[in-house]
Amino acid sequence: MPDADLAARLPPGFRFGTVSAAAQIEGAATIDGRGPSVLDTFAAQPGRILDGSTPEIACDHYRRHAEDVALLGELGAPGYRFSVSWSRVQPTGRGAVNARGLDFYDHLVDDLLAAGVEPMVTLLHGDLPQGLEDDGGWLNRETADRFGEYAAIVGARLVDRVKDWIPVAEPAVTAFLGYGTGERAPGRRLLFDALPAAHYLLLGHGRAVAALRAAGAERIGCANNHAPMWPASEDPADVGATKLFDALWNGLFLEAMVLGRQPPDIAPLLEDFVLPGDLMTIRQPLDFYGVNYYSPLRVGAALPEGVVEGDDAHDLAEDDGDDESPFRFLDILGRPQTETGWAVVPEALQEWLIMTRARFRAALPPMVITEAGAAYSVPAGPDGQIEDSERIAYLTRHLEAVANAVAMGVDVRGFYVWSLLDTWEGTDGFVPRYGFVDVDHVTQVRTPKKSFAWYADLVTAHRTAHADGPA
Repeated sequence: MPDADLAARLPPGFRFGTVSAAAQIEGAATIDGRGPSVLDTFAAQPGRILDGSTPEIACDHYRRHAEDVALLGELGAPGYRFSVSWSRVQPTGRGAVNARGLDFYDHLVDDLLAAGVEPMVTLLHGDLPQGLEDDGGWLNRETADRFGEYAAIVGARLVDRVKDWIPVAEPAVTAFLGYGTGERAPGRRLLFDALPAAHYLLLGHGRAVAALRAAGAERIGCANNHAPMWPASEDPADVGATKLFDALWNGLFLEAMVLGRQPPDIAPLLEDFVLPGDLMTIRQPLDFYGVNYYSPLRVGAALPEGVVEGDDAHDLAEDDGDDESPFRFLDILGRPQTETGWAVVPEALQEWLIMTRARFRAALPPMVITEAGAAYSVPAGPDGQIEDSERIAYLTRHLEAVANAVAMGVDVRGFYVWSLLDTWEGTDGFVPRYGFVDVDHVTQVRTPKKSFAWYADLVTAHRTAHADGPA
């Protein structure tokens, strides 16, 4: 049973939800007019995906969405954040609309509302149409213009029923892991030459917000991946490296969206491609600031050539060229780890929420945890039950961290768990298991885990605790 005290500590109107992403659950990669995305191309390259899998079928959600909506109704969490596949709506990222693709999302929204679930629509979650990548992708300023046009198309169709919108999920991940280190799609290893991608993603965010406002969107936010940064040591080189990476990963996106400025430490690196008016376009009023949180990062400066690091060191991407990253990323010692090797540090989320609110004050809109979760693979027991107690403990502790931040005056209005289903996890394929629902990716049979019932009970307990408060 869930902790009744925890449910009561989260404020009235606090929205519990789950998350998915189009390319990671839909499948139907070549069905009904969908074009290829960078994830399809990336997964087809040998050695890119841990288990050699592709998103061609994923969770077959495109054909089984009625079953998945029924699971959402059974779960009872009122929020569901899903993404639209741009290449399903516009197969090359520009031009004519694929009516069958847009119809799918139209019907999905109707089905969600009928099940009592409020949709939050993300327009892009890492799956840029390959046609746009062929023209430079997010290194090409024109991609931001195409994204604004796409936002207008989807907004015009769904805005009458969808209240909550997010233009781009995790632009830092796309820019720096997709174009910087090459470990995510589209797999380009440009290091600091990936900075234009970061700026054009922000510009695309701004153009999409404007298009959604024009269409009549009620609430628009973001879903930025943030991580507290901890220096590897007190050495000035490690402290300086941590400060620089914090400006790149956290400050560049947060400050641009909220304040319309760039962090001073990296502003000179952006001068060649930031045009007058860009920051005004990026700084659109937001109704909520979405935080995707998983773990802090322990950062150090790159070691001199010939110096060997200890066993606790690792990189965001393996060095495979002469141009090496100036950063090291080391394990956080003394903490339990998830299946993917991420340290479980819920108090770091609490710290980040409190410090960010204190720093930005009135400029920062109410916050929502738009994504949090953990991978734990647990086989079914003799009775067929999947006892994923570690996931329950992880989520409990992170919700307690949010409740602590709320008690300190931080306005946090929701918590969305990654993920509803065990999805295709990009470079990790089908290996990590994040879902409340187990998916057999051969038979596509869905089996709710123990955490599914726990979350449903927590939602009910919260509703009961605040029965006289706002819905």
